[in-house]
Amino acid sequence: MVKQNLLISDGKLGGGLAISLEILGADTCLEISSSSSRRKLMKSESQPGGKVATFLASMRDSSPTRFRDTTDQFGTDERISWVVRHPSALALGMFDQIVHASRGKQIVMFLDYDGTLSPIVEDPDRAFMSEEMREAVKDTAKYFPTAIVSGRCRDKVYSFVRLAGLIYAGSHGMDIKFRDQKSRGEAVSFQPASEYLPMIDEVYQILLEMMESIPGAKVETNKYCLAVHFRCVDENKWSVLAEQVRSVLKGYPKLKLTHGRKVIEIRPAIEWDKGKAVEFLLKSLGYANSDDVLPVYIGDDQTDEDAFKMLRDRGQGVGIIVSRVPKETDASYSLQDPSEVMHFLRRLVEWKRNTRT
Repeated sequence: MVKQNLLISDGKLGGGLAISLEILGADTCLEISSSSSRRKLMKSESQPGGKVATFLASMRDSSPTRFRDTTDQFGTDERISWVVRHPSALALGMFDQIVHASRGKQIVMFLDYDGTLSPIVEDPDRAFMSEEMREAVKDTAKYFPTAIVSGRCRDKVYSFVRLAGLIYAGSHGMDIKFRDQKSRGEAVSFQPASEYLPMIDEVYQILLEMMESIPGAKVETNKYCLAVHFRCVDENKWSVLAEQVRSVLKGYPKLKLTHGRKVIEIRPAIEWDKGKAVEFLLKSLGYANSDDVLPVYIGDDQTDEDAFKMLRDRGQGVGIIVSRVPKETDASYSLQDPSEVMHFLRRLVEWKRNTRT
């Protein structure tokens, strides 16, 4: 079986048609996610209901559901390989490149949970990681400070991972708590959105009642943020769901909407995200403005882009996007799915063990 990721450019719009190509025998499967469509859809904001239409378009863009089979071949002059710009972290020479960059430095590992350590599933309460993945993360933490940075609430992601000795940053980094081993095990705690808790709970109760009218919709509280899952909602109902969620938020200007893979998230409108959380954790671990550290962040969702961008702007660190579908990202490398993440972690541990002998 041969797998290949390509980005086919659109000369007129300057955009691209992103496709994931998997060849099995004579069959070719393409998953399509059009980046140029975003530019077209932005024009609709000036029309009645335009903001809802644009938000709906963003929901569809981040939650591709359309597949088609094809054996079409594209001209080389039109083909721009996404994988050239974001090579697999497991590819020949790429893994060596990463570990070479870590020479004389301390690797600090940051891991998203859903879609990175566990597969994306229909029921978010059943997003369990495998025992093999748990062992890989446990071994990783033996050699490198390791943090789980998730949109889930901290207690919930801990109940999934069930590993002591890790740093847990829940609610997209708005709920951080761990014991700093360099400071005699003193507790480090940071919750920059505590004042929003009553407001978040109020909106949660409203959305719980409202989403009862939409089959398949699920509202999840993650303490400092909320998630409205629409993975099991008929696509024809997505516009209704988006309109209802937006209507609730009109009365709460201190909250904002973001979206991920078949999820709408509501969180405080503060200057805090996963990138800020990674910066805070690096500082807490004693690596602020340090040349002796190599942060490695692995994640699959739009919210992880804040961390990728922070590492890119910092000019120090490795961002790895987990995705089968080529898409716009500030990550430097890629992995296709959680199984490849596990393989990468195992290789990193093996490399570290060998360099210590």
